[in-house]
Formats: sequence, structure tokens, C-alpha cells
Amino acid sequence: MTEIARKPRAAGGCLCGAVRYEVRGPLRPIVACHCTQCRRQSGHFMASTSCLREDLALTNEDGLRWFQSSAAARRGFCGECGSVLFWESKGSDRISIAAGGIDGPTGLTIAQHIFVADKGDYYRIEDGLPQAEAWGNGIAAPRS
Repeated sequence: MTEIARKPRAAGGCLCGAVRYEVRGPLRPIVACHCTQCRRQSGHFMASTSCLREDLALTNEDGLRWFQSSAAARRGFCGECGSVLFWESKGSDRISIAAGGIDGPTGLTIAQHIFVADKGDYYRIEDGLPQAEAWGNGIAAPRS
């Protein structure tokens, strides 16, 4: 991630402060992922936004650790407090950011649920938002 001289649009970090970041570009609406990996990592479903990788500036990365969760993606978390922070697909120009780690208010809303076939059996998705069995319906990711 590169240091960028633009004004931050959002900031956030982990529970203990060992990882802090600024986002200096637009954020995508939130997507709720119900896949098994997200549920196991977060303890429930994962709600995340995303930005261009070049728009994410780490201001403190002392605790940042990465776990290669598949051949296609890795997951960023704090090695000190365990907070879930990022999801990064190999070869993509975007990085997903856990919505709960963003300092509020965010102004963001959930736009869609993905991997709903993998969701836990202990809850229902009844908010009326679009649902996809896999990746989803291409929620628009703003560029500027």
C-alpha cells in the first residue's frame, strides 16, 4: 500500500491500535459474505467494503499479519489483538476492509449478501437485499 498525499475519506484500525489505516479514495457499499472462511475467521458473517489498493495507507502496521487462506486470497488481521481487518484477492487492484474496523460514522450501507448457500443455520437473512449463491451481482466499486 502506498502513501498518498490526498485527504483521508475514512480511517480505522484494530481493537488495540497496533494496526491503523486511512482510506484516501471512495469506498464500495458493504457486502455481507456468508462463506465458510469468513464465518470461521470472524465468528459470524463478514461485512466489508473495499477501495483501490493504492487508496489504502497504513499509518501503523506493527501488528499487521497476513494469512494465505487460499491460492487466490489472503486475509489481514492484527497479530496482537486478533482483529479481522482485510481480505485481498491475488491480482486485484482492490482490497476489502472489514466494515467494523472503520471509525464511524461511515455513511455506508449493506448492498448485498454473497455465498448465502454457506450461511450458518442459526440465522436468517430477511432484510430484502439481493442474495447470491457465490460471488454476487457486481456491486459497483467507485473509482473516484
